[in-house]
Amino acid sequence: MAGRRLAGTGIPVDLALCSTSLRTRETWKLAVQELPQRPRTSYEERLYDATLGDLLALLNETPDEVNDLLLVGHNPGMHSLADALSGAGEGDTIGRMTRTGFPTASFAVIVFNGSWKSVEHGVGKLVDFWSPHD
Repeated sequence: MAGRRLAGTGIPVDLALCSTSLRTRETWKLAVQELPQRPRTSYEERLYDATLGDLLALLNETPDEVNDLLLVGHNPGMHSLADALSGAGEGDTIGRMTRTGFPTASFAVIVFNGSWKSVEHGVGKLVDFWSPHD
């Protein structure tokens, strides 16, 4: 379900960083089958049990030739990251994310201008949020 919904965003993911845990690898294996093009995938140990600071550091290390990045990780870090980056939201996206939390298989689409090195709190706009509980 999450893979189909992600494909429906039309975002051409350039790179997916996926936690090395069995659950995230299995989730990604199912979701990526729904995408029109399979992005380059890197399995990243630092995503497991990552704090907000760890996740921001990973984003800041992303090469500038990557336009669209997908993280497949764990809570509470992923929810903290989406919340921290979303200085603004489109429609009721921030309200829905706040109400539902960030359950397993949820995703947030956050856009921002600038290089990955400039990613910090509040720079992004939450343009989409999906939860299997929506």
